[in-house]
Amino acid sequence: MKVNIRDDHVEVEGYVNAVERNSKPLQSRIGKFIERICKGAFKKAIKRNDDIHILLNHDWERDLGSTKRGNLELNEDNIGLHARATITDPDVIKKARNGDLVGWSFGFSDRDVEEREIDGIPTRAVKDMDLYEVSILDRSKRPAYDGTLIAARDDGSDAYNSGEPLYTDAEITETRSDEAPPEEQQEQKNIDYSVYKKMIAEMKGAN
Repeated sequence: MKVNIRDDHVEVEGYVNAVERNSKPLQSRIGKFIERICKGAFKKAIKRNDDIHILLNHDWERDLGSTKRGNLELNEDNIGLHARATITDPDVIKKARNGDLVGWSFGFSDRDVEEREIDGIPTRAVKDMDLYEVSILDRSKRPAYDGTLIAARDDGSDAYNSGEPLYTDAEITETRSDEAPPEEQQEQKNIDYSVYKKMIAEMKGAN
């Protein structure tokens, strides 16, 4: 995740989720399973929905913008779902300055899923979906690794909160318009993201 802090907004960019990569075992009400988002699923979802929102921590009361409003850009490339957003919410700007923005997640419902069992574990390959939102996660989501990798379905709802939160090293830069020259404007903040590096290693199956 790249975070660039300006005077009155913050620019956030990074990969929300990788395609063709198995998740770690995820927890739902019916037990554990493994999930994989297939190549092309995000692309079809973006084409289908022209108003995908960006939220803070999957909270619809913290709606930070959308593709229709023009401050969120989404596209799928050979790595996965890439997002670029401009956020003016003061609380998010404060979290960015404090180094509290730690990763991404997304909310969707299934359209086409291939289900089978591998080594005794139910496995879901999501070939198509309806994508409703992408979320910036703050530190409050850090302890919820296994518990909220995939949120339980709401009663009467088929919507998921995220396939697997993607925790990445955060590269934070602050640019102030009243400072000069331009090449000296950027101030790099050193933040300890070792805990998230450990998460990344675990997600990749590293020892």
